[in-house]
Amino acid sequence: MDWREDLPRAAVTPHLRQLRHQALEFYGFIHFTVNTFTDREWGDGTESPAVFNPSELDARQWARALKSAGMRGMILTCKHHDGFCLWPSRWTEHSVKNSPWKNGQGDVVREAAEACRTEGLRFGVYCSPWDRHDPRYGQGKAYDDYFVAQLEELLGNYGEIFSVWFDGACGEGANGKKQHYDWERYYETVRRLQPGACISVCGPDVRWCGNEAGDTREAEWSVVPRRTMDTEKIASRSQQSDDTAFRQRRIRAQDRDLGSREALRGEDDLIWYPAEVNTSIRPGWFWYEAENSRVRSAEELFRIYVRSVGGNATFLLNVPPDRRGLICGEDLAVLRELGERVHVLEQAALPADAVWSGTPGRPGCEAGTGCWMPPDGVTEAELTAQWREPQPASWVVLQEDITRGQRVERFEVELCGPDGWKKAGEGLTVGWKRILPAAEGACTGIRVRIRDSRVAPTLKLVGIC
Repeated sequence: MDWREDLPRAAVTPHLRQLRHQALEFYGFIHFTVNTFTDREWGDGTESPAVFNPSELDARQWARALKSAGMRGMILTCKHHDGFCLWPSRWTEHSVKNSPWKNGQGDVVREAAEACRTEGLRFGVYCSPWDRHDPRYGQGKAYDDYFVAQLEELLGNYGEIFSVWFDGACGEGANGKKQHYDWERYYETVRRLQPGACISVCGPDVRWCGNEAGDTREAEWSVVPRRTMDTEKIASRSQQSDDTAFRQRRIRAQDRDLGSREALRGEDDLIWYPAEVNTSIRPGWFWYEAENSRVRSAEELFRIYVRSVGGNATFLLNVPPDRRGLICGEDLAVLRELGERVHVLEQAALPADAVWSGTPGRPGCEAGTGCWMPPDGVTEAELTAQWREPQPASWVVLQEDITRGQRVERFEVELCGPDGWKKAGEGLTVGWKRILPAAEGACTGIRVRIRDSRVAPTLKLVGIC
């Protein structure tokens, strides 16, 4: 295959907002609302605001808990499907302003946003477009006007937002009708008020990985057909549509191959659309006392972290507060242990005395400069680094320079141990980050062999830890 055929694929690069989002790598979901007090995953909108009355709500505790796990952001469920608002919205009475918490003077969104700023985390919002309480739901523009007004409150009154997270939930409202969401209007509102925020899942910036179990693909491509985004945007309408053409052209988030050469054959409209892996620390998304003994282990969550963050995706982990408004001790212990393991991976590097050799990079992109890249047309390449004193090597971490696109399609890694060079691992994509377990206890060298790439490979990081 002529490498020039790959030029359009390699030319697709992330927007600055997407690049900043990917660099966060790991961030938390906070599911907390009336459901916490009613033992339900999905409320039906008939809940009284009187049930919402956390006795010890402490958003600083939430932020510190997420930070202890190595997370760099928090997304709060400001309004779930039940329509109850965690801020005193002027557009509905179904909110904290009519709850006994703080005598109706509280604002969970503000406390969470301020806690994130204090603890050095980015703050994001989830606002469900499905509202099972509001009578305007299902009435078209009347409901869109209401929903946009609520977005304007969330995006205009709580400082900088890094993520606006939409799902495609679309069921019946209080009047028994469904709403056909005006996504373009919602997106315009976000871009106008928070141009640096990524619109995630049912949005153009970050896509859903296709499941809520923490499962990941062997090869995760950020460059995919634009119609992948179109499918996600109207996913909530798929059950309402009998359009045969739509079903035939549909690309599903669950598909195992979204961006290989085979998958992109015949596609001439490509976009940068990276994946997010989302799951919960508990079986449910909201807190239930019965699940206090079913908190996932740090080992299991670390495996998901390695597969997601270390597989060219971001990782969104839900940690639900209890009825006190606090994250439970069982969850806190797991998060701290997880953070210790994540911290080790964040230190991946090579010794300062490492000597580089291998395929020459183009001028200004030589090995060891943090932006190695051979000339166009060199699609197979090799990069070797060696040093004097043996260094521990439990993990290998690779990163591409994704500002130049995603290029690596197949690679192998070797480590030089006491018995010489041995294969440590292999993979397909690299992207923002690839994390591989290493069998060597200690090594004095590492070699990365690029077996195939688009136009020419790039590497900005080769590290061990």
